[in-house]
Amino acid sequence: MTAPFFYNLPPRAKPPNGSGIRPMESDRIEPIPDRSLIEADYRLREESWHSLLAVLERQSRAVIEGRGFHPTIKGRVKSFDSLYRKKLRALRDARERGQSPTTLTDIVGLRIVCPFLGDLHGVEAALREVFVVVEVERKGAERSFKEFGYESIHLLVEVPSDLKVEMPESGLDLVEIQLRTILQEAWAEVEHELVYKAEISPFDEPMKRKLAALNANLSLSDIIFQEIRDYQHRLGQELNSRREAFYLKIEEAIDGSMFPSPAQGLAGPREDEGGESFPPSGASTIDDLLLDALYAHNRRKYAQAIAIYNSILENELPAVLASAVHKHRGMAYFSESRYDEAIADFGLALDLNPECYKSAYFRGVTRSVTGEYGAGIDDFSRSLRINPYQFFALYRRAQCYWHIGDFPKALSDCEESLKIDPANREARELKRLVLDKLRM
Repeated sequence: MTAPFFYNLPPRAKPPNGSGIRPMESDRIEPIPDRSLIEADYRLREESWHSLLAVLERQSRAVIEGRGFHPTIKGRVKSFDSLYRKKLRALRDARERGQSPTTLTDIVGLRIVCPFLGDLHGVEAALREVFVVVEVERKGAERSFKEFGYESIHLLVEVPSDLKVEMPESGLDLVEIQLRTILQEAWAEVEHELVYKAEISPFDEPMKRKLAALNANLSLSDIIFQEIRDYQHRLGQELNSRREAFYLKIEEAIDGSMFPSPAQGLAGPREDEGGESFPPSGASTIDDLLLDALYAHNRRKYAQAIAIYNSILENELPAVLASAVHKHRGMAYFSESRYDEAIADFGLALDLNPECYKSAYFRGVTRSVTGEYGAGIDDFSRSLRINPYQFFALYRRAQCYWHIGDFPKALSDCEESLKIDPANREARELKRLVLDKLRM
């Protein structure tokens, strides 16, 4: 079956003049495409187009999510009415420009909507791993800072050869994949209704300025969202690095006395470090000061970190933020083995945010290091009342019970912790030691 001439063309070859189009004689008129014949052919191919779309969407989702991105992916097969109107418009535009009619390449299309600007590059790179990209159009990239408008990345990709063999009736060589952010998608939808589809677009200058201002606000919002995300990523890297050093010290201080080799992975919930650290910002906002403090903390410059935490606490802070800063400073004190100050800071963090189970856990750990096992049990119990599903708090409380000789309670906590992490070597070893004591 041969496809209609206007949607079964190979990628357009550029003519010698470099224009990307073939000139046509000004008096040449393309024949009017027979709607009924084209619609009949459309209906024969429609099912295969939907099947092709489903496969392409599945392949795209797999490679994109495999790279850690989770955008919204939409697919559509262009309706016949839309296809026919676009063909007539293409013929009219071609005659006005004195050029050959353009090929319709978006009969089957995907739209991938990402939360952040920074995701677009990664998603595009992922798609290039599985598709041959014939053409890229970056809409809006040519505009100056004084101009605003619809922005998007349009990829024209070849239908994979195996799908052409599997679905020959589709007759398609090319499909279109659009990449946008959520805000770009919102603007495109509104612009399509107000400008593209409207019989009369806004021509009043004040109205044009209002539309431009709206788009500028959305563009700026996209940039700000990305900056916030970048900041959070940097902050997360520093937090993860700081946790790693803190937890290692806990393991050395507590587990080293119970097991022949230091336990690994028992201090508390961990996260991957996630890349290189960033230098201090030199700014004086609360956010930047916190980042500077974490940067110093992670490089074991504890005195410098504590000094920055002190300067942050000189400000009027919301209770939850002040609690977090006291918790961070307490961890810095702990790393310097200044355990009394650490216990005081974790206590202040709890006073300011009584639901912060981690502050209770950290104070319990510090009291365990100093041999205050009874007080440590109280702190672990408080942490577990807030969040009862903590392997680490159960395991550490079992250790405290072991040290004070309350072996039945130590056994109970070991068994509860092993329900959460049945394969944990250290918890299983502690349970064995407790059982040996109970058999004596």
